[in-house]
This record gives sequence, structure tokens and C-alpha cells, in this order.
Amino acid sequence: MSGAAKFKNNVKVSERHGAGEWATERVALLALIPLGLWLASTAFTLAGASYEVVLAWFANGLNAVLLGLTAVVFFGFASLAWKVIIEDYIHKPGTKAALIAVLNLVCLVLAAASIFFITRLALGSAPLPAGFGA
Repeated sequence: MSGAAKFKNNVKVSERHGAGEWATERVALLALIPLGLWLASTAFTLAGASYEVVLAWFANGLNAVLLGLTAVVFFGFASLAWKVIIEDYIHKPGTKAALIAVLNLVCLVLAAASIFFITRLALGSAPLPAGFGA
């Protein structure tokens, strides 16, 4: 920590550590706009398609890479956005640090699982091990 909080006119003065996170959030959001539009149009196009057609779509390298990028950017953005909410509304330092650690772990696991399953589908593997699902 940097020491005691500084106040001016009974208002806490910014410690200037949030500007980088704010900029990262905005860049991630700018990346998510076209990726989200692409994902929505793809979902609309693939709705009702057969399993083989969807597998063929995943087999296209560009589609798999864009979908993986969308997942990573989304979970990174979600992690930053929830971190801001936690920092604003949780005031106990220990609880705040624990919640942020859990949040980062959950977002990392979800991003890794997304990449894992996208890669499996892109390589033509079944999405789940044999015996699971219908």
C-alpha cells in the first residue's frame, strides 16, 4: 500500500491507479463490439443447422480463432468490470482482496475452458468425453 489516504476538503484524493484499468476496459469494449456483432450474426446463421455443419464451421481456422479471441476478451472485460464493482461496494480490505482473487480465478478458468472446448471442436474432437451428454 502507498500509505495513509490523502483527503482534500473531506474528499479522498485519487491515487491515480485506476486510469490504466479504465483504458483497458475501454479497449476491450471496443474489441467486443465487432466481435459481438460477428458472434450474433454467426449464431443467427447457425441456428437450426445440423451438427456436421456446426463442426465444419468450427473447423475453419478463422472462425475458431475469432471465437477464442471473443471468449478471452469477454472474460477479461468481465473480470475488470466486476473488479470495479467489488472495489466500489466492498469496503473490508481482506474481503475485497479475497473476492477479487476468486473473481480472477473464475474468469481465468472460464476463459481457459472456452479455449479448450473451441480447440477440441476446431480439431474435430467431440466436445465432451464419451459417455457424457445424449
